[in-house]
Amino acid sequence: MSETMLLSPMTIRGVTLRNRVVISPMCQYSATDGMAEDFHLVHLGQFALGGAGMIFSEAIAVHPNGRITHGDIGLWEDRQVAPLRRIADFLRRHGAVPAIQISHAGRKASMQRPWYGNGPLTADDLARGDHPWPVVAPSPLPMDAGWLMPTALSVDEIGDIRECFRRAALRALEAGFEVAEVHGAHGYLLHQFLSPLSNRRNDGYGGDLAGRMRFPLEVAETVRAAWPDDKPVFFRVSAVDGVEGGWTLEESVTLARELRARGIDVMDCSSGGLTGPATAARLPRGPGFQVPFAARIRQDAGIATMAVGLITEAEQAEEILQSGAADLIAIGREALFDPHWPLHAERTLGHGGNFASWPEQYGWWLDRRARTMPGKTPAR
Repeated sequence: MSETMLLSPMTIRGVTLRNRVVISPMCQYSATDGMAEDFHLVHLGQFALGGAGMIFSEAIAVHPNGRITHGDIGLWEDRQVAPLRRIADFLRRHGAVPAIQISHAGRKASMQRPWYGNGPLTADDLARGDHPWPVVAPSPLPMDAGWLMPTALSVDEIGDIRECFRRAALRALEAGFEVAEVHGAHGYLLHQFLSPLSNRRNDGYGGDLAGRMRFPLEVAETVRAAWPDDKPVFFRVSAVDGVEGGWTLEESVTLARELRARGIDVMDCSSGGLTGPATAARLPRGPGFQVPFAARIRQDAGIATMAVGLITEAEQAEEILQSGAADLIAIGREALFDPHWPLHAERTLGHGGNFASWPEQYGWWLDRRARTMPGKTPAR
C-alpha cells in the first residue's frame, strides 16, 4: 500500500499510525457527571474496528465549569480516568492510536445539548435538571444576545486554568492515551483569547497578537511539558473566525510558527464557531472547504497539518495528501454515517480485496460471501 498515501503508515515522534485516517473529536453530550459511559466505548470502539489509524475522544473538559453541556466528559478528577482507560485500551488493542482532546469552553459553557436547541439553557432544560453554572472568558462579553454573561478571568485564575490543563494531561496519560490535542478552536476559551472580537483585555493577555496568543501558547507549553517526549501533541485551531474584524489566517500562520517552536507537532485546521453554536465559520461550504487552511499553514509555518471538513470520499482524501495540502485526514460526521470508512477506502483505492484488513470476525464472513458472488467485489 506504499503507493497510496492515505493507507500508508505515518510516524509522529514515537507513535506510528497504521494509516493517515483520523477520527475527529466529536462531542456526544452523553456523559453523566463527567464520566464516560458504555456508549462512549461502543461509539469510539466501532471506529477502531472500522480501520482508522487514530481516534480522538470528544472534547474532554479540564474543569467542571469548562464543560460545554451537562453531558460532557471530564478529566478534572481521578475517578474519571478509569472509564477512559477502558476506551483507550480497546482502541489500542484493535490497532488504532488512542488520542484525546482537552478543552475549556469558557463563555461557551453551560449551554443546551444540541438536540434540545443548541443555545442558552431555558426553563425546559432546568426542568430536566440541567442548571447553569458561572462562565468565564477573557473579557465580560457574552457569546451573543441572550447568552450568559461571563466573568473576566483574573491573572491568577488564568494560571489556575493552565494548571487544570496540566493535570488533565497527566490524567489522560494515566488513562493510556498516546496523543494529546489542545482545543484552541470553535469559540471555546483558548479561541476566545485569540480573537480580537472576544478578547478586549488591556493587560499582558490581550491587546496585540502577542498578548492574545499568550495564554494559548502557555497552555500548549504546559501540556507539551506534561506529555512524554516520544508522544505527539496537536493543537486544534479555527484558522479563521469568518467574521469581519476577527481572527485571520495570517494570524493562524503566526500562531502555528510559535506552537512549532514550543514542540507542537500537528495543527488540526478547522474554522469558525466564535459567535454561535456551529463549529464552522460563516464560509461557503463545499467538499474540503477547510483544506486551503491546512495547506497554507503547512506551507508557511513549516508544521504538519490535519485537514478536516466535508472530506467524504477516499479519492478526495488521497488527492489532498498527494497535493501536499495536509499530512493527515480527519473525518467526523462521515464516520458516523460509515464507521468502516477507512476499510471501504482501501477497497475504493484498490486494496483490501480479500478483506484481510478487516477484523477477522468480519473478514472471514465477508470474504466467503464475495466468493459466492462471481464477477462482483462489493465494496459495501
